[in-house]
Amino acid sequence: MANYYNDNPNLDFYLDHPLMKRIVELKERNFADKDTYADAPVDYEDAMENYRRVLDITGDITGNIIEPNSESVDLEGPHLENGRMIYASKTKENLDACTKGGLWGVSMPRRYGGLNLPITVFSMLSEMVASADAGFQNIWSLQSCIDTLYEFGNEEQRMKYIPRVCAGETMSMDLTEPDAGSDLQSVMLKATYSEKDGCWLLNGVKRFITNGDSDIHLVLARSEEGTKDGRGLSMFIYDKRQGGVNVRHIEHKLGIHGSPTCELTYKNAKAELCGETRMGLIRYVMALMNSARLGIAAQSVGLGQEAYNEALKYAGERQQFHKRIIEFPAVYDMLSRMKAKIDAGRSLLYMTARYVDIYKCLEDIQRERPLSPEERAECKKYSRLADAFTPLAKGMNSEYANQNAYDAISIHGGSGFIMEYKCQRLYRDARIFSIYEGTTQLQVVAAIRYITNGTYLTIMKEMLENEVSEDLKPLQNTVRTLVELYEQSINYVKGANNQEVQDFLARRLYDMTGNIMMSLLILDDATHAPHLFTQSANVYVHAAEEDVIGKSVYVKNFIEEDLVNFRAKAQEVTE
Repeated sequence: MANYYNDNPNLDFYLDHPLMKRIVELKERNFADKDTYADAPVDYEDAMENYRRVLDITGDITGNIIEPNSESVDLEGPHLENGRMIYASKTKENLDACTKGGLWGVSMPRRYGGLNLPITVFSMLSEMVASADAGFQNIWSLQSCIDTLYEFGNEEQRMKYIPRVCAGETMSMDLTEPDAGSDLQSVMLKATYSEKDGCWLLNGVKRFITNGDSDIHLVLARSEEGTKDGRGLSMFIYDKRQGGVNVRHIEHKLGIHGSPTCELTYKNAKAELCGETRMGLIRYVMALMNSARLGIAAQSVGLGQEAYNEALKYAGERQQFHKRIIEFPAVYDMLSRMKAKIDAGRSLLYMTARYVDIYKCLEDIQRERPLSPEERAECKKYSRLADAFTPLAKGMNSEYANQNAYDAISIHGGSGFIMEYKCQRLYRDARIFSIYEGTTQLQVVAAIRYITNGTYLTIMKEMLENEVSEDLKPLQNTVRTLVELYEQSINYVKGANNQEVQDFLARRLYDMTGNIMMSLLILDDATHAPHLFTQSANVYVHAAEEDVIGKSVYVKNFIEEDLVNFRAKAQEVTE
């Protein structure tokens, strides 16, 4: 029987990272739950065994239920009946299996019915679910919305809603509107407090809402009359049991067919304020979006892995000119690059997840007691690192998923264009990854300040001081040269002292950042687990060299007159 955990030894490598000891220590509060809850761990080893048990359960469910159901879900999809969204029949089976397997509310404390899992482990579960069916991963991973309610809601709301999610109820985040996609400051769904009803009433329309007919919604709405920017927006909790929200339309999409994308109408829908007014976009949605972006990074790694698996299997079986096509250089070059992108991207994903775990745990502890000066410094450090690396993890991995899905079709040749082969579905599913929860261009915007202020550059130079195995030192020297080119490129862009030039070249700098950072990560991984990562380290570093050198040449030869010419040409085309 298939098992998406046991079949992937790389997951255990990242689970055993030294930083996990600190994460478990913070998450388990010195194992205080052991006297109250029978399933609570008594020490670090016990906690790790618990994590492996959950990973194994998820691996079994994903390999033997969710993946076999994925084709049927893609063909049937959700449908609309009397203002309600109805899941595909096999999606219902997936939901039931996850509920019986205890895979809901997994990040929540045990006192609410959760498993108290770290985000790093949650990301591993998310990767496996995405490998099996990226569309279903959208539904399942939205349970992470409960983290935002836990973080910013009051205790009454926590007690009211979190046990329901832990028992299997679904969630959604209702942010975008017909005239407010990425520009969330333009949200106009109206929230009015009703003295008569003793609650807030929501009126308006939301569009492109993933899992939009969920049980519990987090809703961004305009609570301050007369405002037009983000300072007038607040976050609300809407309970489907209250009524007042209908599904007007389910989008017919290119891919992720099992994930219902809905247009919703709010008509005097009763809702509760989550946190404080005016903080909806400024604080709460930013936390929600960072969590979602990490989820897309995991989704991307999962689908990228599945695309590679499909391509590898086909290349090993398909014969042309009396030999297997895997023996042709053009094919094994594509396969080796696909594998290297997965390994490097996964390393970036779990490094970022560990950073998020530490600062989120410390913030949670701060709700119970003041942090020590050392803990405050630690929280600040890892919060900044998580903020810097989340846009890299989301943007780079979502692009890699698209590339791997594309290459999987290429390796399949004409068969890849036939609907009976899985690779076409992976290709359709992957395309949205670099669009939703912030396009790659928006990830560049989020990362550029860490590029220009030297944050990434400082980390790179620190990582270059790490010891690597003797056979990897030539690769480390290659990366050292790339870092020098990167620094020169940053200095050139900053020296232009022109915001438009910086904006134009930002994507090149972003790609260089991701390539170098993942080169350093894969070298470290290959040093500690050569049997898993040495081949990928060789392939990835040389591919990064090819890309970084090309982009550095482009940046250093760019002049402002080029920008004028590009702008003039664009205007000429549109006139």
